[in-house]
Amino acid sequence: MPQDPIVAIEIAWMEPVEAAARLRGLGHLVFLDSAMPHPVLGRTSYVAADPFGRWLVEDGGVSWNGEALDETPLASLARLLRDFAVEDRPGLPPLQGGAIGYFAYEFGRLLDAQPLAAMPSQGPVPDAAFGFYDVVCSFDHVDRRAWIVSTGHPERDPDRRADRARQRASAMQVRLAAHVETAPSRQPRIDRSAWRSSFTRESYGAAVERVIAAILNGDLFQANIAQCFSADMPPGFDPWAFYRALRTRNPAPFAAYLEDGSRAIASSSPERFISLDAGQVETRPIKGTARRASDADEDRRRRETLLASIKDRAENLMIVDLMRNDLSRLCVPHSVKTPVLCGLETYAGVHHLVSVVTGTLRTGQGATDVIAATFPGGSITGAPKIEAMRLIAEIEAQRRGLYCGSIAWFGFNGRLDSNIAIRTVTVQNGIAAFQAGGGITALSRPAEEYGETLDKAARIFEAFADQDGATA
Repeated sequence: MPQDPIVAIEIAWMEPVEAAARLRGLGHLVFLDSAMPHPVLGRTSYVAADPFGRWLVEDGGVSWNGEALDETPLASLARLLRDFAVEDRPGLPPLQGGAIGYFAYEFGRLLDAQPLAAMPSQGPVPDAAFGFYDVVCSFDHVDRRAWIVSTGHPERDPDRRADRARQRASAMQVRLAAHVETAPSRQPRIDRSAWRSSFTRESYGAAVERVIAAILNGDLFQANIAQCFSADMPPGFDPWAFYRALRTRNPAPFAAYLEDGSRAIASSSPERFISLDAGQVETRPIKGTARRASDADEDRRRRETLLASIKDRAENLMIVDLMRNDLSRLCVPHSVKTPVLCGLETYAGVHHLVSVVTGTLRTGQGATDVIAATFPGGSITGAPKIEAMRLIAEIEAQRRGLYCGSIAWFGFNGRLDSNIAIRTVTVQNGIAAFQAGGGITALSRPAEEYGETLDKAARIFEAFADQDGATA
């Protein structure tokens, strides 16, 4: 097979947040931001803009560059990824051109024969939206090296594709070198009092009691219930400036910022949903949360209490079993393992219990098959998954949109990585909205569960309030 005419140019290191600022004007910016660098989980950040194609799913209908497709969503996505497949290039970061975007939580309706409770037809975001990016800028935080990788897509002819790859890489290099004002301007503050919630303290407590009753009735073991916060944004509000404040206030290894037309998405997610690399699949469900303390001794006590919590460990183990079952549907028999069970991870505002489940993909299975078998992630539904999702829809009575869906990339080289879209804000039509929730079990206490949602939301509220004069 002739080698792909891919162009890879190593460029001088620059902070990826600055690179993202310089590409905003190209349209459909995606910034996959390892804002909390980590040698494994947060090693690489990616920036891209100006996609050559747009794959969209709205109310179950699929389109490619505005033209309807007579295929199921994941079948069409798999075909498009095959059409633009490239050979993996060793020595470069994993994403070497690909589809980058998001699946809304409600995309799960399209993967099961039994629909959930009736929901409004028009949601806050499409069921799924991905741009196909022929040029991607990669930033390795460990080695502090950076590259522009240009595939030449969508050209088919080898010579024309090679020319396009060179031209697009050169244009990107010029764009990144150009000086632009990247410091955030002064932004209006949005105080806590501006926010509305879909629940009161009392109604959230009643929701927790309803889930507990369903568990005791034998209907399910656990369900994740979230409250949605929303607020009108004042004139002059800039989502990009907000995201820069958020990534400083609440850095996370699976953070992201996307501009999707008039919609902006700002995520500071700590949780990997699913990854695929050389046939190896990994998921990292989070269950169990404790708010951090400013006093070191108290912070240590909270870590120890979380690690010893029977309720939180039981909650985590239930989701590990669910994810093991999901992965077993597409992995080699007996290859699904749990190398980490209820490990502790610490972030700016909270401590979490995190488990790791891995497996070896069966021959013939690919990235879209992984999504089909596992979406939405069990850590933000409950168990059994379908029954938990039915109860969530009835109690929350509104679409979740991107919350508990996934921001993801599918490499043209067959790789995949994705987050669980928690700690994620959607801004459109002058309104910002985000959710915070928690897993309810038979051992849950309504007041504590309500408090946990506020703990998870705290850093987002602070980022909105801190914007005035914020820098990153």
